[in-house]
Amino acid sequence: MLILAADTSLPILSVALLDGDALLGAIALEGKSSRNEKLLPAIDWLLGECGVDRHRLDLFATTRGPGSFTGVRIGLATMQGMAMALGKPMCAMSTHEAIALGEGDRDATHPLERMLVYDDAGRGELYISLFEGHRETIAPRLASAEEQRELGAEAALAIRVAEFTQHANVAAGCARRAREIAEHGELARYTDVTPIYVRLAEAEVQLNLKRNA
Repeated sequence: MLILAADTSLPILSVALLDGDALLGAIALEGKSSRNEKLLPAIDWLLGECGVDRHRLDLFATTRGPGSFTGVRIGLATMQGMAMALGKPMCAMSTHEAIALGEGDRDATHPLERMLVYDDAGRGELYISLFEGHRETIAPRLASAEEQRELGAEAALAIRVAEFTQHANVAAGCARRAREIAEHGELARYTDVTPIYVRLAEAEVQLNLKRNA
């Protein structure tokens, strides 16, 4: 199964191409230009470098947040558009799920491992998710630093997203997790392409304040 995956929710954009268990290639990009300018060229370069025609792709996978509001929308729209144009299925998951469950060997070694994933949400808050093996027990939500420390103390592994992206490719994790989901016949549970924003964008907050004034 050939899977093309992308993550545009985080500061480091990533794209990966997976063929079965083999990672054919992956890209991680950070820069001043927008994700909109980088994503399609990155996909084209990766497919060309790996000698894969996009019509051969079997599955498209992407993250849907939490993270950059604009980035999440760009990734979902681009990958969904490609999937629809080629008549291929789409697998959309939280960014935290791609990070926590995208490393298959970790889950095989510690199937009941409790993992906390957290990231800076600004305004003194954090985005957090909690996983028990392959089960998400806390969906992405906002938390205080104190709550994060308490949950982290009880977890076998606490993953800080900013540190994770320095040594791992989130899109590659998304592709591996998508393959696992497809193999277990669970793609129907991952067709929701609604962005996971957790909190309203600043513009929406200001609009609501004006409406309620």
